[in-house]
Amino acid sequence: MSTNTLDYTSNLIAEKLGKAPAEFTKADIIGYIKSENIRHVNFMYPAGDGRLKTLNFVINDGAYLEEILTCGERVDGSSLFTFIQAGASDLYVIPRFRTAFMDPFAELPTLVLLCDFFDKDGNPLASSPAYTLHRACKAFTESTGFVFEAMGELEYYVIADDDGCFPATDQRGYHESAPYAKFNDFRQLCMQYIAQVGGRIKYGHSEVGNFTLDGKIYEQNEIEFLPCPAESAAEQLLLAKWVIRNLAYSNGLDVTFAPKITVGKAGSGLHIHTRIMKDGQNLMLKDGVLSDIARKAIAGMMCLAPSITAFGNTNPTSYFRLVPHQEAPTNVCWGDRNRSVLVRVPLGWTADKDMCSQANPLEKPVSFKNSQKQTVEMRSPDGSADLFMLLAALAVAFRYGLEKPDALDIAKNTYVSVNIHQEENKELVKKLAQLPDSCVASAKCLAAQRGIYEEKGIFAPAMIDAVIAKLEAYRDETLRASIADDPAAILELVKKFFHC
Repeated sequence: MSTNTLDYTSNLIAEKLGKAPAEFTKADIIGYIKSENIRHVNFMYPAGDGRLKTLNFVINDGAYLEEILTCGERVDGSSLFTFIQAGASDLYVIPRFRTAFMDPFAELPTLVLLCDFFDKDGNPLASSPAYTLHRACKAFTESTGFVFEAMGELEYYVIADDDGCFPATDQRGYHESAPYAKFNDFRQLCMQYIAQVGGRIKYGHSEVGNFTLDGKIYEQNEIEFLPCPAESAAEQLLLAKWVIRNLAYSNGLDVTFAPKITVGKAGSGLHIHTRIMKDGQNLMLKDGVLSDIARKAIAGMMCLAPSITAFGNTNPTSYFRLVPHQEAPTNVCWGDRNRSVLVRVPLGWTADKDMCSQANPLEKPVSFKNSQKQTVEMRSPDGSADLFMLLAALAVAFRYGLEKPDALDIAKNTYVSVNIHQEENKELVKKLAQLPDSCVASAKCLAAQRGIYEEKGIFAPAMIDAVIAKLEAYRDETLRASIADDPAAILELVKKFFHC
């Protein structure tokens, strides 16, 4: 059986060139454009609002193509980021060849490249979210000798007119099949398109949330990715949201990644799974149990969890999801297979039994290295997250934990063996730190811990200042308490941040 990673690639450029995207060169891109008679190239890059921006090119001649691929183009940084002043706003965008894909939505054949930002001196823009993540990952590797990897669980609601046929069971949509789940085919189409633009998907399924409101069906779905280096993980999530929104628009549907839609219904998170690698080996397990390395990394997340919300929960609706007694965390703690905690250690393949041959008697027993699959899951972030800054913050937290002398004690003291809300944990809960309950509270936590993020020059002070200012501007200190029992007011708030 072939194990070539290109055997099943959905990336048209990789298929044509016969090489993985990580190996793409400028000559490859030029050769592909010429051989496929492509006349349009798009540069894309995320701005401060988290959305992808687009710059269109038509190829005049070979010299012009060489010029834009080598030199990039000039853009107005003050229109892209709030922390860049109009008086000195020019930036360069330079394409990364490994990100090349064919735009699945373009009427005319168009090759797309994601870009990095550079300043007037030709240096990477220090306050760029993508470069912040690059610095965080580099510092993690230089400090530990390890590689920080991540992947996301992207939850979203699909919204359409309710025809009343085969109604789903309210809040029981987990892994539901058609006809009770209405948008399985749409999700599969999204997955195919995401794969075409470079996403490495683990699986997709319908999620818990489903309800009707004002004649509309709201059905929750999830697409989960495979672990990869954190910079690629952020790019995949960014492109996935772009794909899902475009496909929804072209199919007459609406979608939202909003953290909360209405009271009593499942909110949408963006759970982030993480692992530590060295020489291709997963270090999260040792001898079939969670390793000390993993426990120290978890301790780092325990320490920085309150300020991580500044990057992972960035608008007031985020804090209507982070409420007690639901499957969203409020207490800073961790546990095994426990969905009431902030950091969950998912069920791993540690039983060392060949379940395949048990389920399929005709199969001979085989040995499969399952330790590669073990991750730890951060459950607080949601779809409002700045993907690059969130993953950068988690990389900082991992390094912080690995360097902290008392990390194992912190991990021990924040471990919860059963549901955090059970009576036996009543005294423990009193000792645990709590996640912020508003954007303003999150800003205060970031202000208190900003030195940890700014260490080693990872987070630029101007970026931290901008994040704090944005969160404080919501003035939502008492918002959750004041409208918690007012569904109409919550719905108005959701509408305001519907396309976070």
